[in-house]
Amino acid sequence: MKSQLFDSDFLKKLEQLVISTKISLADGASGNRKSRAKGSSVEFSDYREYSIGDDFKRIDWNAYGRFEKLFIKLFMEEREAPIHIFLDNSKSMDWGEPNKSIASRRLAAALSYISLCSYDRVSLVCMNDVVDKFKSDLRGKNSFSQILNLMDSLEYKGTTDIFNTVSKYNLKSGKGISIVISDFFTKGNLLDMINYLQFKKQEVYICHILAPQEVEPEIGMSLRLIDIESGEFRDVTSSPALVKTYKKVYKRFITNIEDTCKGRGVNYMFMESSLPPEKMVRMVVNGS
Repeated sequence: MKSQLFDSDFLKKLEQLVISTKISLADGASGNRKSRAKGSSVEFSDYREYSIGDDFKRIDWNAYGRFEKLFIKLFMEEREAPIHIFLDNSKSMDWGEPNKSIASRRLAAALSYISLCSYDRVSLVCMNDVVDKFKSDLRGKNSFSQILNLMDSLEYKGTTDIFNTVSKYNLKSGKGISIVISDFFTKGNLLDMINYLQFKKQEVYICHILAPQEVEPEIGMSLRLIDIESGEFRDVTSSPALVKTYKKVYKRFITNIEDTCKGRGVNYMFMESSLPPEKMVRMVVNGS
């Protein structure tokens, strides 16, 4: 399993992580997330007295030593969590130092990997103004090679209408997790996308990735400012006034996204592309 995205040490670290979720899933195949149904997976939630025909291996001998009665562990059945990862592969994402395209692919692949290790069902959808490429309903760690192949072959092109595209994606019914990874230089309405995903009973994670140069622009000379997606440009000379205006617009841009997410109870994570992949993953795992 060779890829430019990860080394073996990083993959080992990923196995220790599990995406946190407040959702108690009601359906799906047996996996690693708790539901209300009693089952026979690893964690137990209660006991009852042994009856003839019960699995002898499930007797709790510690309880027998205390009460001199045979008790059977009642386990909390665990269900797989459907994970949908929406990755923006528009042209604006292929920019910056470190490049946003590399950081975002590493994050998407890492989240896919820890989900597959947790027996969750993973769908990875790459999109700009249309659904470009996708892998859906992957299960098990052996499926990760398909994720790596998709990430290694991904091209960045076109404009972004990620909100409209997400809403047109055929999201299956049932509770789950949807993670959107983008710089959010996009047409459309963020609130509409969030409302759609929550209507589909998704717990939503917004991963907002920008390059350091977009956070603190390196302005100190004559510049050609180019709209990466449309190709339009304007020649300008940097000045304190230009820097001040940029920072004001940038702050408004970030605040609008933060406030929209907060208003809908959505997990919002801002990440610079220079952030180590492990820290990005932990931000999503911790939901902050």
